[in-house]
Amino acid sequence: MSVLIKPIISEKRTAEAEKFNRYGFIVERSATKTQIKHDVEAIYGVKVVRVNTMVQRGKDASRYTKAGMIEGQKPTLKKATVFLAKDDKIDFYSNI
Repeated sequence: MSVLIKPIISEKRTAEAEKFNRYGFIVERSATKTQIKHDVEAIYGVKVVRVNTMVQRGKDASRYTKAGMIEGQKPTLKKATVFLAKDDKIDFYSNI
């Protein structure tokens, strides 16, 4: 089973991928850097040089509706930044 949940595709991450050859993924909270490295190399067929991880704490959220104020919490996420070798690239749009 893969520890990768989905890639992070945003304007900032796309610019980082083009300029510095690093990509972002949302991963399972229990995933280690070694597991993330092996999964990215197996799925995308690239050489991973380094992996950085961070846990983004879920923030409180509230909104006003006709029924009153609804309060909740956004989920806590673990993100991974994957640094690739100079000659490797990942194309997320190739299967579309």
